[in-house]
Amino acid sequence: MTDAIVIVGAGQCGASAAQTLRSEGFDGPVVLIGDEDQPPYQRPPLSKDYLRGQGSRDGLLIQPRAWYQEAGIELRTGTAVTSLDTAARRVRLTDGETLPYGRLLLATGGRPRTPPGGAGDRVRCLRSLTDADWLRAELPAARHLIVIGAGFIGAETAASARQLGVEVTMLELLDVPLARVLGPEIGAVYAGIHRDHGVRLRTGEGVESVTESAGGAVRVRTTRGSDILGDLVIAGVGITPEAGLAEAAGIATGNGILVDELCRTSAPDVYAAGDVANHVHPLFGRRLRVEHDDSAIRHGAAAARSMLGRDAPFDECHWFWSDQYDLNLQYTGDSHGWDQVIVRGSLPDRSFTAFYLSDGVLRAALAVNRPKDILRARKLIRARHRPDPARLADEDADLRTV
Repeated sequence: MTDAIVIVGAGQCGASAAQTLRSEGFDGPVVLIGDEDQPPYQRPPLSKDYLRGQGSRDGLLIQPRAWYQEAGIELRTGTAVTSLDTAARRVRLTDGETLPYGRLLLATGGRPRTPPGGAGDRVRCLRSLTDADWLRAELPAARHLIVIGAGFIGAETAASARQLGVEVTMLELLDVPLARVLGPEIGAVYAGIHRDHGVRLRTGEGVESVTESAGGAVRVRTTRGSDILGDLVIAGVGITPEAGLAEAAGIATGNGILVDELCRTSAPDVYAAGDVANHVHPLFGRRLRVEHDDSAIRHGAAAARSMLGRDAPFDECHWFWSDQYDLNLQYTGDSHGWDQVIVRGSLPDRSFTAFYLSDGVLRAALAVNRPKDILRARKLIRARHRPDPARLADEDADLRTV
């Protein structure tokens, strides 16, 4: 039997797993397979500084290509896995070759949801480096960008375009952006930030169709019957987890690949992590599938340790951040089921932290331009703390002593 560890998916999760295997002392064969042509790279800058022309391609790389060879990791780029045989412990590649594995990690991520009518010459999603390169080349000559979806990818793209002087219309189906996660009051602040920077944000309005004309214009028909004309369209309406490979192999799936707190799937010696993994979370007492950079990195590392028999449950207090204009937004925890929001600071001044509680227990926090609050909130969330709401809201009360 081979002792090779095969990792399907060469994004940040897969790269983190490969690096951790080596740093934790595994000296057996490691194969890292990715369907993109370039080595693993960072995705967060694609909608921010890289999109604005402030970074290079090489600067995005997690490691130079030569590093993988030096580390004894077989990096196969531009290659996809087409099928998985868990009984024979083999994966089949696009060219028909099969690779045996002793342990397998599925870090297949997700594919972006496209707008009605699909992608086109001037209609894209922003998910890959290829997408970012296209948009980076097109934006300087564009007059009007239409962004579908006011989640973090859509909002960051809109902010970058405005900073480049491009007119932006952003469509959001909910009444305020991120209402399900942040609630109406905080979502309204988020909407105001973009409107104050010149984004024409239209809420409660979805997309019925997107069509491109021969002259290069794009027409978006909204659910309210309006037509919006632009030069480019970017859809930021989330991803669908790439769980098809696992499902076809008989591995349990459901909103991604189902794994336990040790990243184990229902198949022997097959693990999953990152965007595709619907994982049992011991801290929050429910299943979560998280689509953020920091979680992908940490989950990949946790899967690597599990494959090496160092069984420590993955119980990270999820964290992510977003830079938009001159504001830094950070979020930690899981606000699912929250029934109370406590605000410390000033919503009008856009310097605040919102704390989300459920039955008195602190579950999550969102901070605008207050990174230290997030660091302290993470400790309270991990402790399942029941803070005094008055002290939580009191600027004079030190969060380290709350």
